[in-house]
This record gives sequence, structure tokens and C-alpha cells, in this order.
Amino acid sequence: ELIAPLIERFEEQTGIDVAVRYAGSTELAATILEEGAGGPADVFFAQDPASLGTVALAGRFSELPEDIHAAVPARFTDAAGRWVGISGRARVVAYDATVVSIDELPATEDAFTASDWRGRTALAPTNGSFLAFVAAKILLEGEAATLAWLTSMADNDAPTYAGNSAIVAAVDDGQVETGLVNHYYRFRLAAEEPDTVIENYFFPEATAGSLVMPAGAGILAEAPHRDAATTFVEYLLSPEAQEYFANETYEYPLVPGVPVASGLPPLESIPTPAVDLSLLATELDAATDLVAEAGLL
Repeated sequence: ELIAPLIERFEEQTGIDVAVRYAGSTELAATILEEGAGGPADVFFAQDPASLGTVALAGRFSELPEDIHAAVPARFTDAAGRWVGISGRARVVAYDATVVSIDELPATEDAFTASDWRGRTALAPTNGSFLAFVAAKILLEGEAATLAWLTSMADNDAPTYAGNSAIVAAVDDGQVETGLVNHYYRFRLAAEEPDTVIENYFFPEATAGSLVMPAGAGILAEAPHRDAATTFVEYLLSPEAQEYFANETYEYPLVPGVPVASGLPPLESIPTPAVDLSLLATELDAATDLVAEAGLL
């Protein structure tokens, strides 16, 4: 429902037919690896860099043309040029502004393990973005510290939900006061329900909790339709597509010069940790194991 209208525009403008297989990014990454070199895919368009990194580490991407790879800031692309960021998703705290004051919210996610936050902060432990956040925390702080945080959240009775949408709905419904989600869910809800009680809080300190993760795309090494695939990725980085992401899906456009949606802070103002997004895939299995070990599943 979010991407199909943009793909339809691409088809109309180029005359190129696009056959899309929609699924979760981790599921699609696994499918690409299972299919191997004979698979039918030309492009992998994923919601998180960890899934893209899984395919890249397996050697399944070809190197992108330099003009594509250089179209967005280096921190939102693969260091080896195998995938490029298309739109940005900032990790935030969605909170019920009728019961929580912004002054109460902590500087980092670590403070949510305190007893005064017991049962008040929701998580989505099986969500791809949450697992990528956990992978980033491993890279930044190590497995022991990350497991300690996850276990403390479980011990603090953090409610768990299937995904970000469910968390935002629960916060808006008064079931829980805060939740760790991606920023755009609040904006999508507000577009449907302008009287929502939810606001976004961006952590003021650069930790895994303030990570900005790109959705991105790469071209498969044995793409049957390489020229069309290149045209498609170029289109995703065009002003038209970048404005679509800003105004229709409320994500951050990653091509410099494209304005963000009204109400969003500039991307440059978000304090983000120094983590190589290309390496998130190396810790994804560990992240899943730690979430399970902590008892959050």
C-alpha cells in the first residue's frame, strides 16, 4: 500500500513492467540466498540495512554505478557500493502526550530499564527494525551490555507487540504510555486520525536508540534485466520519488536538497551513533539470539 503507487508511476513513465514480490525484508533476503544465482530477482528493495547486508555479504549484489552510489551521503550506503539508501527511518520514542511530559523522557533508551518505567515502554522484539537496532547496540556496546539491556527490559515488564503499527495503536489507545518505534508511524496515524495523542521523541544522545536506518536497494549480481534494474534504482533516487517518500510515507528523503515532511526535524539535527550500517548484518543472528535469551519472545 505504500510502495505500489510509486512503482505504478515508474511503469507509466518508463513503459517497464515490474513484477513485485512483497514480503518482509528478512524473508526476502533468505529467499534470494536460497534461490542462488538462478533466481529471478533483478532488484532487492528492503526496509532495513541488515537485510541488505545479508545479501551483500553472500556476494549476491553487483557493484552499483558510481552516480547511483554517490547520490546519497556515504553513511547511508554500503561502503563497498553494493546497495544504496533510498529513504531514512529514525528510531524514536512514540509517547502519549496526555500522560507523559517530554521532560520525563530520558536521554537514551538505557533509562527505560529503571523501575519508574516498569510496564510503560513497549517493544516489538520480532520486528526487523528492532532487531537492526539491537544489532547496532551490539556493535556499539558489545553482546554482554546489549543482553543486559534486553533482560532488564523484560524484567521491567516491557509490553511486547508484533510490530511498530501495533505499538503506535496501543499508545494511542491508552494501553501503554511509550514505545520504541520508527518515526513515521506517528505521522501515518496522524494522517488518518488528526486528534491522535501521540508525539515523537528523538533521543538527544547518539546511541543505538537514535539510529537512522535507511531502506535501500541493490541490483542482484545475475540480474536478468540489468538495464531496467538500473533505471528503477535511479528512479527511486529521483526528485519525484524522494518527494514521494517525504510526503506520502513520511520518511526522510536521502538525496540532499529534498525537503522533509512538515513537523520533522532536519535529518542533520538527529544525533546518530558512528556505526557502519554495512556491518549490521554481521550481528543480526546474534541480535535474534539475545532477544530470545532475554525472554522477550
